[in-house]
Amino acid sequence: MVKWTRPAKRDLKKIHDYIAEDSKYYAKKVVQDIVSRTESLSDLPEIGRIVPELSEPDIRELFIYSYRLIYEIKEEQIEILTIIHGKRDFSKAYQERTC
Repeated sequence: MVKWTRPAKRDLKKIHDYIAEDSKYYAKKVVQDIVSRTESLSDLPEIGRIVPELSEPDIRELFIYSYRLIYEIKEEQIEILTIIHGKRDFSKAYQERTC
């Protein structure tokens, strides 16, 4: 089962809102594509690569468009932790989430 954390849901909404400023159609499409990619994680949790900044085998990432979708493999579920733009400083963004 894939579970979205509150911060990840907020990230997804921010992505939608930002893209919607130019195109509501593409905003909806990008969000649908991101959610669709996460659905396969229940069956293939190790499909993403290990996040290099963390080097923890259970925290992985998928690249979707220009975004990094960070998730954690747990015994009972997959948790979507955050979605950040690929050009953002991951270490800083991740640290803000865990404080």
